[in-house]
Amino acid sequence: MSKKISAIVITGNGTNCELEMAHACRLAGFDEVDIVHISELLCGTKRLDDYDFLNLPGGFLNGDDLGSAKAGANRILHAAVAGGRERLFDQFARFIAAGKLILGVCNGFQLLVKLGMLPDLDGLYDRQTVTLTYNDSGRFEDRWVHLRANAASPCIFTRGLRGIYLPVRHGEGKFIPQDEEILERLHRQNLIALQYSNGEYREATTDYPANPNGSIDAIAGICNETGRIFGLMPHPEAYLHRTNHPRWTREELPEEGMGLALFRNAASFLRSNSF
Repeated sequence: MSKKISAIVITGNGTNCELEMAHACRLAGFDEVDIVHISELLCGTKRLDDYDFLNLPGGFLNGDDLGSAKAGANRILHAAVAGGRERLFDQFARFIAAGKLILGVCNGFQLLVKLGMLPDLDGLYDRQTVTLTYNDSGRFEDRWVHLRANAASPCIFTRGLRGIYLPVRHGEGKFIPQDEEILERLHRQNLIALQYSNGEYREATTDYPANPNGSIDAIAGICNETGRIFGLMPHPEAYLHRTNHPRWTREELPEEGMGLALFRNAASFLRSNSF
């Protein structure tokens, strides 16, 4: 009998992609999928410890009024769980230490970056070393992009992928490292899992609109050294079925959307590993 695996999708304070992310987990084969409001974690009725896969969906966390996900990061870092015995961040720390999986998409990626959980260099997952800021275009970008996958990356989620086609929808998606040393380490350790690319997935590009936000070195998604924490600006949960594709009535497409591959990889990894 195969191991049962569970996923939690955190919602609240402006997120709006939780239903699609939960649906992706179910399609990928997770046995239990719960959408949990962050207030349920803070009041103690739900705990991260009870799950294997943590999903941080996109949306407009706190309306993006205080910077992309910064207020959400401060809430996790400093808010105490009911009873006052621990911060919510302590549950995140245990989740990471247990070797479980975390996926942050768009606003969720911004959240992981502002928390310091990505890129998590040297195991310091509470120190911010990169950021996501305003698009070079100065406007909200809503378009589909080609993404080149790094075959040498330790990322669990992108295993077996050469490239993937997904939509972006964000106003603050430009990836910038703290300095050249951080950027060099990201490249050297193959932590850059996805880059904006041309339609053939052959090479990364910094040209607009293929690179919709002006990200340094075309970085669209990064993982930590273990490959178990992954964040990306494009939305894999938005392409789960052929009818999600913008040209589904004009092209012959597989029934399954490309985005589901990331969730299937997560499920496969968790079924074959013990915690």
